[in-house]
Amino acid sequence: MDHYTARKRNEYMEQEEDWDRDLLLDPAWEKQQRKTFTAWCNSHLRKAGTQIENIEEDFRNGLKLMLLLEVISGERLPRPDKGKMRFHKIANVNKALDFIASKGVKLVSIGAEEIVDGNLKMTLGMIWTIILRFAIQDISVEETSAKEGLLLWCQRKTAPYRNVNVQNFHTSWKDGLALCALIHRHRPDLIDYAKLRKDDPIGNLNTAFEVAEKYLDIPKMLDAEDIVNTPKPDEKAIMTYVSCFYHAFAGAEQAETAANRICKVLAVNQENEKLMEEYEKLASELLEWIRRTVPWLENRVGEPSMSAMQRKLEDFRDYRRLHKPPRVQEKCQLEINFNTLQTKLRLSHRPAFMPSEGKLVSDIANAWRGLEQAEKGYEDWLLSEIRRLQRLQHLAEKFQQKASLHEAWTRGKEEMLSQRDYETASLQEVRALLRRHEAFESDLAAHQDRVEHIAALAQELNELDYHEAASVNSRCQAICDQWDNLGTLTQKRRDALERMEKLLETIDQLQLEFARRAAPFNNWLDGAVEDLQDVWLVHSVEETQVRKLVPSRDQMLQEELTRQQVNERLRRQFAAQANAIGPWIQGKVEEVGRLAAGMAGSLEEQMAGLRQQEQNIINYKSNIDRLEGDHQLLQESLVFDNKHTVYSMEHIRVGWEQLLTSIARTINEVENQVLTRDAKGLSQEQLNEFRASFNHFDRKRNGMMEPDDFRACLISMGYDLGEVEFARIMTMVDPNAAGVVTFQAFIDFMTRETAETDTAEQVVASFKILAGDKNYITAEELRRELPAEQAEYCIRRMAPYKGAGAPAGALDYVAFSSALYGESDL
Repeated sequence: MDHYTARKRNEYMEQEEDWDRDLLLDPAWEKQQRKTFTAWCNSHLRKAGTQIENIEEDFRNGLKLMLLLEVISGERLPRPDKGKMRFHKIANVNKALDFIASKGVKLVSIGAEEIVDGNLKMTLGMIWTIILRFAIQDISVEETSAKEGLLLWCQRKTAPYRNVNVQNFHTSWKDGLALCALIHRHRPDLIDYAKLRKDDPIGNLNTAFEVAEKYLDIPKMLDAEDIVNTPKPDEKAIMTYVSCFYHAFAGAEQAETAANRICKVLAVNQENEKLMEEYEKLASELLEWIRRTVPWLENRVGEPSMSAMQRKLEDFRDYRRLHKPPRVQEKCQLEINFNTLQTKLRLSHRPAFMPSEGKLVSDIANAWRGLEQAEKGYEDWLLSEIRRLQRLQHLAEKFQQKASLHEAWTRGKEEMLSQRDYETASLQEVRALLRRHEAFESDLAAHQDRVEHIAALAQELNELDYHEAASVNSRCQAICDQWDNLGTLTQKRRDALERMEKLLETIDQLQLEFARRAAPFNNWLDGAVEDLQDVWLVHSVEETQVRKLVPSRDQMLQEELTRQQVNERLRRQFAAQANAIGPWIQGKVEEVGRLAAGMAGSLEEQMAGLRQQEQNIINYKSNIDRLEGDHQLLQESLVFDNKHTVYSMEHIRVGWEQLLTSIARTINEVENQVLTRDAKGLSQEQLNEFRASFNHFDRKRNGMMEPDDFRACLISMGYDLGEVEFARIMTMVDPNAAGVVTFQAFIDFMTRETAETDTAEQVVASFKILAGDKNYITAEELRRELPAEQAEYCIRRMAPYKGAGAPAGALDYVAFSSALYGESDL
């Protein structure tokens, strides 16, 4: 005898012993039982064309008792003795009692002699035993006992009805509303429940009795007056009568059970499909964002101006602070959703989810690595470009300054060199002009280095791709061309002055005599001219300009000193925070890693601890934001080095993202363990054992076992593995061929046989009930038997039935049921 049958028998025995201890029946109860049990027996005996009038008399010879048992069991009893002697009657009753005992019922204090002698109490006890075994014992709702199952069924059926509160099988039925509610729940066309009144119990009971007898073939087994006028109606009589309603509606109950099973299976599939759709949607959006972002990060075309490049840097700062963090969370959530979905699929014996092509977790991880690689190079390039533009700006300013000074110096020089003043000059004047010209040539030679420096600056600006290189080149070319022209004009003027000097010397010889006579005057005149010319040769304008530049240069140096002091304060301010935040993040990452590898206590306690850790981490975010602000000030001040700390802003950002991802993954792992534990009934001790085994073979301490380590783990636990068997197991624990075994997959493998789950065959059988035993089902039947959402779900997905003899619109529920447990195709 199996455990279930033994438990049922023990429950019956307990109930029968309760009856045995209550042999002295209340007279009202005896009357109710006599009427109810008589009607119940006749409801079955009439199928054999007979009935009883007096329950204690008509069963005395055992013949109708044996007939009753044959009708209700559908089995043949031994042939009855035909004699009319007392021992014949006792023999027949014993055959009936032996048959009852053969059904696993232990008879207490009931003997054949008492039945033959017409003992009413014993006869009623025997009939109750038969009712209990054949009409009530098989009623079970959610593995409750027969009595509790029948009560629970009544409670569920009458729950929506006003003024009905079924708590027992006596007083809860006195006003008749519970019986009317049972009928209305299954056949609303038979009773107008809204018109019933609680203060009319007789009318309610009679309504229920009459409708049940007329339309449900349930004979009247009770009297309304007896029930109403008895403080506590007989429980066995009420149970017997109510059990008839259960069996009358058994077909509907079977259909409801089938519908509930289907709804449960569909709910699992719908939830899984929703998670799949969310994964696909989130994966598509994330991959699209990466696809759009990577070209922006890979674009190395610089801006022409410092302000434009600083805007690029600001855009990158917004990307790191505002745009990327939500995507980091999305990526983490995507992995969490994927792991949770795979856990739920494994627990419900569904195949692993295979995302669309290009949307595997590994695909997203590869795309993310590409994003971060581009991101890292992009910031380095931005800083390099800003440094280049900073140098260009300095060189350009230097070029403009030197070019302006040179152009100021050359202003008017061409006109001066082009003068023909020597043509009307005397010999002394020509010689004075020559001396002045020699002084100019010396000055011109001194400016040669300036021109070359200007040209070198222009060349460097060109090599550094200065955005206004054309303007620089044009100005530099003009300066060089002018310089060449000045050289040419200088040489021409020297030649002209020397020719004029020779000519005037010849004339001077001719006038020598005159000269000797006019010597005093000429000497005075020459001296005056020289004095006047010496004043012109003094570079007084340039000297004055230099004196003016000295204070300006001092001011510039002072401003630079102040700027560098501010920059140093910014460096120290950033470093002070970074040197505290960096180790804190690293410590938290290590702490979360230790938690993941060696969590103790119940899963609920672990979850509470992790949630507290998560909250602590979230609360720390304000420190990261302050550091970002200081980092922005450094960048705006064009400070890109900091000797006071080894932590850059990028180090902090990467560590923070790793910390958030780590805590989220660890929490999700515990959530999935809860799912597994609840589905498979694991104890905390079992989970701790699994964790210890897993940690021992997690060589890299990264929460995953390599295939070789997993094989070693299985061998240590007694598995005898060949190559083929191990390959089969790997397809179970690593369905996406990631090359690793997670803790959740390990738990699932260790417990894969323990969970009770629905199968495709059970779902097919349930649909077959709803379909009235047909091999197809119609949309009308689905809408009638299932809730609207589940019915439409089935109608949308069921293929047309291709078998012969089916009406138009028939649907194939067999293929649909198989698909529920097959590969999901979104």
